[in-house]
Amino acid sequence: MIEILAISGSLRAASTNSALLEALAANAPADCRVTIYDGLGRLPIFNPDDEGERTPTEAARLIDAVTRADGIIVSCPEYAHGVPGGMKNALDWLVSRDAAVGKPAMLVHASPRSLYARAALAEIMRTMSFAMYEDRVVEIALLGRKPAEVEAILSEDANRQAMREAVLGFAEFIGDER
Repeated sequence: MIEILAISGSLRAASTNSALLEALAANAPADCRVTIYDGLGRLPIFNPDDEGERTPTEAARLIDAVTRADGIIVSCPEYAHGVPGGMKNALDWLVSRDAAVGKPAMLVHASPRSLYARAALAEIMRTMSFAMYEDRVVEIALLGRKPAEVEAILSEDANRQAMREAVLGFAEFIGDER
């Protein structure tokens, strides 16, 4: 079983990024388990003085989840042409750890407009030594849609197939990286 951790960079209750990750999890191949990390909003602001024995519980939970996962999938909105602070904060908690080094990672997108955040997030993650999977891009335009519309779009056969194929390709990439 390939264990994948999915992280949404959005804290919104009706987040399209979170909805996309939930749909990816639901459409993952049978040999992949996609678990969604739900602690982004509980992470304290990163402070290097709070590492080691002083690592806060939620930060330790994130670090452990990333360490145990075979791969990471991130879906993140763009705020003011950048990565939202909560997502960057989560990555900051991983910077001085080995959890990210060589860890396969894939970015998926719920908006075709988030080009700046995509580039910034990819650069941050590459700098942290994540092994970025970029062969298949999942981009399903959900921005501005109501929850019922989001659900309908994510339920379309073509989108379900695209998500399944992307996770399958990512799983193969994870296998190659092991």
